Amino acid sequence: MSSVFKIIPTTQQYDWGKVGSNSKVAQLAEASEIFSSFNLDEHKPYAELWMGTHPTSPSHLPPPSTSTLSSYLKDNPSLIGESIANKFPDAKEGNLPFLFKVLSIEKALSIQTHPDKQTAESLHAQLPNIYKDDNHKPELALALTPFRALCGFQPLSNIAKHLFLTPELAALIPKSIEDYFRSIASSANSTSPEAKAALKVLFSALMTANEVLIKGQLEALVVRYQSFPTEEGSIEELVLRLNSQFPGDVGVFCAFMLNYVTLSPGEAIFLGAGEPHAYVSGDIIECMANSDNVIRAGLTPKLRDIPNLVAGLTYVPAEATRHRVQPTSFPPSSTTSSSASTLYDPPIPEFSVVQVKLDNQAKESHPPVKGPSLTVVIEGKGVVSWVQGGQETLHIGKGDVFFVGADTAIELEGEGLVLYRAFVEA
Repeated sequence: MSSVFKIIPTTQQYDWGKVGSNSKVAQLAEASEIFSSFNLDEHKPYAELWMGTHPTSPSHLPPPSTSTLSSYLKDNPSLIGESIANKFPDAKEGNLPFLFKVLSIEKALSIQTHPDKQTAESLHAQLPNIYKDDNHKPELALALTPFRALCGFQPLSNIAKHLFLTPELAALIPKSIEDYFRSIASSANSTSPEAKAALKVLFSALMTANEVLIKGQLEALVVRYQSFPTEEGSIEELVLRLNSQFPGDVGVFCAFMLNYVTLSPGEAIFLGAGEPHAYVSGDIIECMANSDNVIRAGLTPKLRDIPNLVAGLTYVPAEATRHRVQPTSFPPSSTTSSSASTLYDPPIPEFSVVQVKLDNQAKESHPPVKGPSLTVVIEGKGVVSWVQGGQETLHIGKGDVFFVGADTAIELEGEGLVLYRAFVEA
């Protein structure tokens, strides 16, 4: 039983993915020698690369083994580690606490949120065909290329300004609700119960507005925005983009409710339970608790569950900086950390992510971690080394995904090597 070994991830071909070799997901799958069954189709979208043990699309060990990663870890519990197995009950069945992904986004994902643990358990019990597991899904999105997203509610004053300047938006809101919201926005503390209540009433009114009225007002708004040049990255440009993808959809109006952010490569946001969001474009590393639960309300042909979405949001209005994850050095100790490894550590126990960039045959050492990890190679090639009885090595290249067992120190060496490592540590 090796402590470090390659695994075979899976690809997902959702409609919103980048097409053919334009997709980072397709590029990685095609580049990896271990992903021998992958055949690139230049006419199909490649949206996600999944790495982990989620039963919807589990990773496997390479041939000649036919084992899933989860069944192999169940049979070899030392790879997960006792402390992780004690902290996360599903780990005893071979399930990692996190799901690791690469996303390539051409078309906006739905206006959505993810339930907290209690809500996930309730939804799974009531609607198991829709909410297929009972776990929560806090998630980190880390930009590989310029990445745009809607995330969290804008400050109340910004939303009030949009209502004033956008008559097409205001036309969807009953006058009494608009007046109530304006009065709260101008006087209440943004974190007060009154502010959250006013935001909930306003958002609910928007998402349940008459469908004919929505389409008519959106058509008028689009005609108005098309009459003058729009700046890239502006709300006007976003409205036109979203409407071209989802004509007449109420989700387009969420551009006036949610923060619109552009992340450069290496920048990241974290979205906890109950935070509304929608990824708009770009390629990202994504890591989340081991769940596939999504509550949708717009910009999607899939089921819209507006009552549960409206009921489950946090309604915290704030600037987008609230969702930013500030990277730090890895390992955290100042005596051993280097500039090659960067840690993204969101405020949850299920996962953290490390970015590693190596040039000119540089070497980088990572100390033992008290839990398992998965690593995906985005660029370059190199070698990962570890001690297991004697010195062991594994050659790695673009598109490869490898597992590192608990309590295993590794050394990375490479040229132009860029990789991302997700791990859990009790």
